[in-house]
Amino acid sequence: MISPLDGVRIALGALRVNVMRSLLTMLGIVIGVGAVVVMVSVGAGARELIGDQIRSIGSNLILVVPGATTQGGARLGAGSVHTLTVSDAMAIEQECPAVKLAAPVWGNIVQVVYGNRNWRTRVTGTSNAYFSVREWNLRFGRTFTPEEEQHAAKVAVVGKTVLDHLMGDAYPLGKVLRIQNVPFTIVGVLESKGQSPRGDDQDDTILIPLKTAQYRLFGTPFPGEVQAILIQATRISLIGEAEKQIDKLLTERHKIRGSDEKDFTVRNLTEILASAQKSLNIMTTLLGAIAAISLLVGGIGIMNIMLVSVTERTREIGIRIAVGARSADILSQFLIEAVVLSVLGGLMGIMLGIGGAYVFARATSWPALVSPAAMLIALLFSAGVGVFFGFYPAMKASRLLPIEALRHE
Repeated sequence: MISPLDGVRIALGALRVNVMRSLLTMLGIVIGVGAVVVMVSVGAGARELIGDQIRSIGSNLILVVPGATTQGGARLGAGSVHTLTVSDAMAIEQECPAVKLAAPVWGNIVQVVYGNRNWRTRVTGTSNAYFSVREWNLRFGRTFTPEEEQHAAKVAVVGKTVLDHLMGDAYPLGKVLRIQNVPFTIVGVLESKGQSPRGDDQDDTILIPLKTAQYRLFGTPFPGEVQAILIQATRISLIGEAEKQIDKLLTERHKIRGSDEKDFTVRNLTEILASAQKSLNIMTTLLGAIAAISLLVGGIGIMNIMLVSVTERTREIGIRIAVGARSADILSQFLIEAVVLSVLGGLMGIMLGIGGAYVFARATSWPALVSPAAMLIALLFSAGVGVFFGFYPAMKASRLLPIEALRHE
């Protein structure tokens, strides 16, 4: 019986006889395995990126916005009317056991000026709870004091993007910038959070006390109303329970009965993450189908070239059988050749996939997480392709009759 090591040595010698043909035969396996590695690496990187963006908003975050209502027969979408108030936020924080903090917000996109520079950014009025709800730390400086919140002080905490455009490398604390011609003193600078899941620059923002936004800057048609309420659940596992408690409380506070349409909407980031993951899974499935087709084509190529090899080496097979080789020896020899061919293609595909994943990552700024497990699975799968598609040619070679094989020209 031929040893596996001798079988590999003989297989490599047979492949060296026609290097170009061997390379072309492996091409389908190379492309298929490379596609698998790129697909898994990019998919893992995309999941990590989405997870980071979700976590950058807040891990336990629930959002309450003015909900759909009917006015004059017209159906209005969430956020198109203002039915939430500061007292709603206070009630949610105090009366919902699954809620840790609630931060009301009121803001707009306006022009901000510092010296001879100006920048258009979002200015949001909110409470100190906002920093904890969003899990947003300060790079330096401080947040608002209770007195500043109570007396609508003209103080601001700025994001990195705003700071870069207006002040560059200048030390910002204590500097005065003008928001709609109203002077504000910078008391803090936010740490960078990067992009949100929607692609918005989260650092392009300025935070000011809620009362300052409502009474000194933007104004409000109804005292105490807010555009949205950001809520932090006590634990991630209690997000669903917190939503139910918030929905029940606001339904009672807003006196919504029976089939009346609610004037608020409760959302959480789990829905955003699930939607993103669903889209990603669809893309992964499509890429997987492409990779599977490439591997199938590669396997057919291996079967084809092994059948050609059996035909070309019929006389050699006859001589081997004549000098004592058994059918099992012939079967194992050609099967090993097919596996060596597919494994070499798999190794080349892994190298191609790693390179492709990093090129894709550099071109798109997505992280590429190359998984050793994925590479091992791809390699084992390529070996399996070699066994599956190489078995028939190997079996055909092992069943040749010595007399007919020796007569073959």
